Amino acid sequence: MQKSASSGVSLLGPGGLDLTHSFFTSILNSAPPSPTKRHNKVTVVGAGNVGMAVAQTILTQDLVDELVLIDALPDKLRGEMLDLQHAAAFLPRTKIHASTEYSVTAGSDLCIVTAGARQVSGESRLNLVQRNVSLFRSIIPPLVQHSPACVILVVSNPVDVLTYVAWKLSGFPANRVIGSGTNLDSSRFRFLIADHLDVNAHDVQAYIVGEHGDSSVALWSSISVGEVPVLSFLEKQEIAYEKVTLEKIHKAVIGSADEVIRLKGYTSWAIGYSVANLARSILRDQRKVHPVSVLAKGFHGIHGGEVFLSLPSQLGRGGVIGVTNIHLTPKEAQHLRDSATAILEVQNQLPI
Repeated sequence: MQKSASSGVSLLGPGGLDLTHSFFTSILNSAPPSPTKRHNKVTVVGAGNVGMAVAQTILTQDLVDELVLIDALPDKLRGEMLDLQHAAAFLPRTKIHASTEYSVTAGSDLCIVTAGARQVSGESRLNLVQRNVSLFRSIIPPLVQHSPACVILVVSNPVDVLTYVAWKLSGFPANRVIGSGTNLDSSRFRFLIADHLDVNAHDVQAYIVGEHGDSSVALWSSISVGEVPVLSFLEKQEIAYEKVTLEKIHKAVIGSADEVIRLKGYTSWAIGYSVANLARSILRDQRKVHPVSVLAKGFHGIHGGEVFLSLPSQLGRGGVIGVTNIHLTPKEAQHLRDSATAILEVQNQLPI
């Protein structure tokens, strides 16, 4: 019994011949499939905890026809591929490939980069970034070579700096290089607000913008629940609220990942759902608004360098369609500019 080199599927015929067509008879005078039929192919680079959570969530949501896993460890990679293939009877029909060679990624519509070096004890953030820049030099160029029309979605941390690095290495227009940014932070934010108000998180509209990190900015002025602006409603009704409570919620968002890592060793499922959420908007051209890391120069008074940070942006098949003209208070705008400065301080020290 032979195995197909591309998919691992058994060829059951004599001498390994493919007997697939023996099970079905074509309709008389049938035409080939329509050339306009869309075939979605997604590549996930990095088969670690985050990469596999992304891959598994994308598979279960029936977003792709073909999924490619890329990693430097061939045995682990093949094991992950087989584990997913063995679930074929419970999943939407998807061809799953895995390889250490980037040629298998050819023709991908979306390339999701989750690979990255982990910070070791006592290592500076800058040194970690520099190690990841070296890693990206071996990842981004072959992705671009084999899928020159793809959208690149960076998940690796520090995501804002590495999205900038991916953009520079790719040579792509800025709309086709996106960082997962604060999409997950905003989900955590919505959950905490919903929990505080005892409402459904789906009814909460709230954004965290800026850096995916300590300098992130909570846009309190634009929070609404069921289309009701929260803070202006409280002020009009003369209902007292404590700003310290708001600050605690924001700090909880910033510390959420660290808490999960302390408890279970790593984060995976929330980022998996977050990235699948972004992939759906891109692949299905849904034009939904997400807070993702984009080239922010010129927005809200951000000048002085090409910096990627999260702003509410409309996503579609071509990547970023546009950045939402969201209203910021003067204080929020200043915090956003401070966040850009913090990112640029690290970015300007990189050998790009």
